[in-house]
Amino acid sequence: MQIDWTGIDHVTKVDPEKAMPSNSESLLTATDLVIVGGSDGVTEKNAMATIEAVRDAVPDVPIFQEPFRSDQVSMDTINAVDVLSIAAVYNGDRDHFVGKHLSMYSELASKPSSLLGTNLPIVGNVIESKGETVLENVTEKIVGEGYVIQNVDSAAATTSGVTEPLTTEEVAGAALATETFYDFPIFYVEYSGTYGGSEDVTAAANHLDETVLLYGGGIDSAAKTEEIINAGADAIVVGDCFHDDPDSFLETIPE
Repeated sequence: MQIDWTGIDHVTKVDPEKAMPSNSESLLTATDLVIVGGSDGVTEKNAMATIEAVRDAVPDVPIFQEPFRSDQVSMDTINAVDVLSIAAVYNGDRDHFVGKHLSMYSELASKPSSLLGTNLPIVGNVIESKGETVLENVTEKIVGEGYVIQNVDSAAATTSGVTEPLTTEEVAGAALATETFYDFPIFYVEYSGTYGGSEDVTAAANHLDETVLLYGGGIDSAAKTEEIINAGADAIVVGDCFHDDPDSFLETIPE
């Protein structure tokens, strides 16, 4: 799917396992795009409830679903979002780089009716009954994300099998591979709850022309937003302070 990133420099990551703030509508009105996803406690049910809540609050803001497991996805979630964004974690285990993608597309290709309600609830007899049109609609919404997790103490790292952060040189290499080899439209540097500074962002930005560069982790002030954007990120991703500190969240909106 072609994504128009024009004017998108602030992304909010909403965790389905966490409560939405009471003023979520006014907060989300200030953001440009919402990613629904998380590492712990996310299910298809609470993902769908969160997607619906975000859509009701800000109907015109694009929504991505970013699942870590296939059982967080269903035909309902896919139909409700604009993009299904699948992370390929460069410094993670095989399952979280190539394994889950190979499994997903193998199941999409074969479409056995027994799949519905098991490992990949987005396929099965729904696709089998409606044929290739449904399959095309599903695959057109799927995009790959080149993904680097740099906080090894985070839940995201544990889920993805990350034991070591990449060096700055390796981040640059992963960015280059994302654009020139894998042809993913997104490269995401994730510090997951800690602030990693601008070094990795600058290194990655030097090798990206067409691929969108996202940075997430520890953004809770205007100064940090400015530093990351000036380092070359196309957009910052803000998660924790959306749920925990709405005042700081508003400070992260670029001017």
